[in-house]
Amino acid sequence: MAEVILLKTRGLKRHFGGLKAVDGVDFTLRKGEIRAIIGPNGAGKSTFVSLLSGRIPPSEGTVEFDGQDVTALPAHRRVRLGIAYTFQITNIYPSMSVLENVAVAAQSRLRPSFLRKGASETEIEDAARAALAAVGLDDRLDEVAGVLAYGHQRLLEVAMGLALEPKLLILDEPTQGLSDSEIANFIEVVKRVAQSSTVLLIEHNMHVVMSLADRITVLERGRLLAEGSPAEIMNDKAVQAAYLGEPA
Repeated sequence: MAEVILLKTRGLKRHFGGLKAVDGVDFTLRKGEIRAIIGPNGAGKSTFVSLLSGRIPPSEGTVEFDGQDVTALPAHRRVRLGIAYTFQITNIYPSMSVLENVAVAAQSRLRPSFLRKGASETEIEDAARAALAAVGLDDRLDEVAGVLAYGHQRLLEVAMGLALEPKLLILDEPTQGLSDSEIANFIEVVKRVAQSSTVLLIEHNMHVVMSLADRITVLERGRLLAEGSPAEIMNDKAVQAAYLGEPA
C-alpha cells in the first residue's frame, strides 16, 4: 500500500529580526506515523510546530496539509481541517469540570456554526466521554479541572485535542513535569491515540522518544540536522555531537 503524505513543508522559514528560528526546513510527515522532533534548546522546535499549526506565519516557504496549501490559513482554520496542537503548558479551563472542558472542544467540532443546526447535547457529551476514556480520565468527569494533579491536566489537554478528532495531533513537550509513572501511562495513551491519528511530538525525554517514534527529526539552529529511525538517529555522529552526546 502506497504511503500517504499528510503534511509537508518546503523552504519553511521564520525569522525574528536577526534570529533565524526556523531556517529553510523541508519536512514530510506520513499519515499514520508517530514522529518525534528533537534537538537542543533553541533549535527551533516549538517555532516549527507553531508554523505547522498556524499560530505564527512563516517568513518564507510553504505548508501543505492533506493535499491543501495551508500556508496562509490561521490556526482556527487549520483546526477545522484536522490539526490539533497541545501546548508546553496546560491550556485548560480551570474553573470548569473535566467533562465540560472536553465538551467545549467536542462542540467546536460538532457545532461548527451557530447559524446551522449541529449535534445534540447528548452527542457532544458522548464524544467528550469517549475522548476522556481514551486517556484514562473517564473516572474524573465531574472533578474541577483546575484542582487536578498536573499530570492529569496534561492528559485532559490531550483529551480536548482528541475530541476534535484530528488527523494530526501535535504534542509540544507533553511529558514535561510528569512523574515516571505518569510518563509510563502517557506512552500507552499516545500508542492508543496513534491508532486513529497521526502524532507529531516535541520531546526531550529520550526514553519517551525511543518508546514511541517510528521516525525522528532532529533540528539544530533552525535547520534539519538529521532524520531517520530511532536506531539510525542514535548512531548518527552529527546528532551525537549536537544533542545526544551533550552532558546531562
